[in-house]
Amino acid sequence: MKAVLCVEHGLPEKLVVADVALPEPGKGQVRISVKAVGVNFPDTLIIQNLYQFKPSLPFSPGGECAGIVSAIGEGITDIAIGEFVIAMTGHGAMAEAVIANRGQVVKMAPDMPFDIAAGFTMTYGTSHHALKQRANLQPGETLLVLGAAGGVGLTAVELGKVMGAKVIAAASSDEKLDLCRQMGADEVINYATEDLKDRIKQLTGGRGADVIYDPVGDRFAEPAFRGIAWNGRYLVVGFAAGAIPALPLNLPLIKGASIVGVFWGAFTQAEPALHRENMEELLRWYAEGKLRPHVSRHFPLAEGAQAIRWMMDRKALGKVVLTV
Repeated sequence: MKAVLCVEHGLPEKLVVADVALPEPGKGQVRISVKAVGVNFPDTLIIQNLYQFKPSLPFSPGGECAGIVSAIGEGITDIAIGEFVIAMTGHGAMAEAVIANRGQVVKMAPDMPFDIAAGFTMTYGTSHHALKQRANLQPGETLLVLGAAGGVGLTAVELGKVMGAKVIAAASSDEKLDLCRQMGADEVINYATEDLKDRIKQLTGGRGADVIYDPVGDRFAEPAFRGIAWNGRYLVVGFAAGAIPALPLNLPLIKGASIVGVFWGAFTQAEPALHRENMEELLRWYAEGKLRPHVSRHFPLAEGAQAIRWMMDRKALGKVVLTV
C-alpha cells in the first residue's frame, strides 16, 4: 500500500511517498481502509520532532481519518467489517490503510461524507473539550476566538454559538473574517489592522471577554489577555503563530482570571468515557444540522507534503483534507 512517510525529521519537503506492507490488526484493533485524512497543525510539528508525542522513525503523519473497516482483531465484537468509521490515531493515517485501537474509533454519523468525517474529530473535539470542560462556557457569556478562521478556530466559533455565547472572531484578513461571519460570529476583529485590546474593550462595552480561545500565541496573547473580563478564562490551545508567549503574571492576578491549558489528546486518554460522551454529542449536533464543517482544500494522498506545507504557511481556512 502507499503511505506518506517521515523518514527523517524536518520540513514537509523531506516527506516521501513509498510502498509499505499492509498492516494486520492485533487484539482489540481494527484495520481501516482510509478514504480521507484530516490535516492538522500537530502534523507540522510531529514531522519536525517538536510535538508532545514522538513516534519512532519511519512513521506516517496524519492523526485522524475516515474510512471503511477492512479487518478486525481478536476481541472486537461491536464493529464489523464494512462499517464506516472515524479514527483518531495520533499519527499513521496518511496511508491507504491504518491500524487503530478500538477506543480510537467511532462510527460515522449517517450520510456523513468521508472528507467531512476525516476532519471532524480533532478540531471539533479540541474546541468542544476546551469550551465545555476547561472553560465551562455559559449561555450569554462572551467568547473571543483568536485565529478564528483556522481549523480549530472556526469550530470554536461554531460551538460557541451552539452553546449560547456571543462570539467575537479575530483573524488576520478580511477574507478570513468574512468566513467567520458566515459561520456565526457576532463581531469580528482584524488584528492585522486593528488594536486587539482596544477592539475587545469596544465590542464588550469595556467589560472584556469572559472566555478567550487562543490557538495562536506569540504577540497576540498579551493584548488579548489584557482584554479579558473579571473571572475570565484564557484557554491555551496552541502556538500557531510561532513563539510561545510569556505573560506577566500580574495580569491574571488583577483580572481575577484563569489561564487554562487545553491538551485534547491527553484528555482522550486520561478520560476516555468523557471523551466518548463528547464525541456522541458532537456527532448528534452534526446530524441535527447544528454544525457545518468547512473544508477549504482537498489534496490527494500523494501530495501530503504539500498539504502540510499549506497548513504551515497558514493558508488554511477551516479544514484541509487528503483524499485517498
